[in-house]
Amino acid sequence: MPPVAPSSEWADFDDDVATAPSSEDVALLGALAGDLAELGYTVDGVAALLGAQAAAALDRGQTAPALLACRRLLGGPRRTRAVPVLLWLLGETVEQQDLRAAFPGTGVSGLERLRLIEPVGAPAVGAAPVGAPPVGSARRATVDLRPYGSDVAGNLWVASDLGSEQRPGPLRRDHVLGIGGASLTLAQTVMRAPVERALDLGTGCGIQSFHLLSHARHVTATDISERALAFARFNLLLNAPALDLDPQHLGARISLRLGNLLEPVAEDRFQLVVSNPPFVITPRAGGPEDTYTYRDGGLAGDAIVENLVRDLPGVLSPGGSAQLLGNWEISGSTAWDRRIRGFIPAGLDAWVIQREQQSAVQYAETWLRDAAEDRDREGYLAGFDAYLEDFASRSVEGIGFGSIWLRRPPAPSDLVRVTVEEITHEIEQPVGPHLAAAVARSDWLAAHTEQAASGTGIADEFLLVADDVTEERHQRPGAEHPGIILLRQGAGLRRTTLLSTELAGFVSACDGDLTAGQIAGALAMLLERPDAAFTAELLVDVEQLLREGFLLPLP
Repeated sequence: MPPVAPSSEWADFDDDVATAPSSEDVALLGALAGDLAELGYTVDGVAALLGAQAAAALDRGQTAPALLACRRLLGGPRRTRAVPVLLWLLGETVEQQDLRAAFPGTGVSGLERLRLIEPVGAPAVGAAPVGAPPVGSARRATVDLRPYGSDVAGNLWVASDLGSEQRPGPLRRDHVLGIGGASLTLAQTVMRAPVERALDLGTGCGIQSFHLLSHARHVTATDISERALAFARFNLLLNAPALDLDPQHLGARISLRLGNLLEPVAEDRFQLVVSNPPFVITPRAGGPEDTYTYRDGGLAGDAIVENLVRDLPGVLSPGGSAQLLGNWEISGSTAWDRRIRGFIPAGLDAWVIQREQQSAVQYAETWLRDAAEDRDREGYLAGFDAYLEDFASRSVEGIGFGSIWLRRPPAPSDLVRVTVEEITHEIEQPVGPHLAAAVARSDWLAAHTEQAASGTGIADEFLLVADDVTEERHQRPGAEHPGIILLRQGAGLRRTTLLSTELAGFVSACDGDLTAGQIAGALAMLLERPDAAFTAELLVDVEQLLREGFLLPLP
């Protein structure tokens, strides 16, 4: 099957951003990939090099154990393997002879042409060299280049801007974020059904596109930042073989577009849209110079998420879906779900899961620390005050974080389903396959609910208890019957639900031998409840167990 032709060229922006890595020399990128592979610069390789505890500390942003481990390695046979860790993960200076030994294919000059390193003492890009210290033989990183263990393409490498732990001080306003908790959460949440065209909205350094390329025939990646798109292009070309990309014909699989949110794709339609948008709620007291492009949408409150949810249907094909992360404000007088329900346009299927809720104070603390703005005491206090005043102006007491799934029905329908729920306990990752299975069950139930009007529904279906489900009973000592009966899921969303005695009896009989109607009828006779209302109410509860995955229809 021939590749899908993109609707535009591979990239529609300046192909050489001076403050981002260079991706012009494809052969040099291939040499770099070869050197990195030879060094064992993978997630597992770094963990084996540093030791489990130091690697785990590094993942938490604590660099001291890793730095001590690398310094010990410099005196032994694995000296060269410590070089990329020291350089890109720890922000340490490295001498040229060590760089030459570690990167024989790329060379020191090659690393400099790729704009991955610079001489220590070199002036920053655009800065006057007056008074700069002399340039010596040592080199330092200009970017963070780290291994990424992708579940779809194996060992990859991802370039992004250095963090505050590698280069002290506040982040630059056009900072390009690397592999973060939110980007990994979204990647694990996406339902990876094969699609023709997918959109990575706000691609940043390109993480979501890596995953989309495994199940989309063509991906369009957009961002408001030229620097972000330049990082994304570098990452795509560096990992081209693993991502099954032809560096000479990248446009056949992926295109990069510059612009704000949906503007660059307003005339296009996609079967899947994924987005980790700049959803962070930021005080509007300052101007654009006070925002960070990777996280701040530039609008008051949670308007960026509200507008995006309302506008996304315009770029979805019939039957197409969108998955994104977001924040939403919660006032003390309104239930948290009421506001987010108001974002969802009529005629769309939707599923919102709130995973966390923070107070206004916690939220301010989180995002001021995220950009290393807590290093200047007075500036930190001013920023904190601005956050609290901004929230108070809208009577905001809390902020929710979670995921949003939207689907445009294949045809206009009044039978759309909107579910808004809170799940704060630990869930299985990746959760995307379980979400996809839940959507499929909901569709199956919707079809059978429509049939219920004609007297069938789920009554004629054979049901099974899901393999991961267990039952738990609690009763007072000496009691004849349990007072509490729970069903628990060991996989997926790991739900727990409370059962009535009759519903517990129904579940215990779901072994595929009797239909739902036959089981309900037997229980009605056993409990001396021959009225139709008993059976109808019981089957409604059974439908909920099906919807949540405790029960499954017999294949």
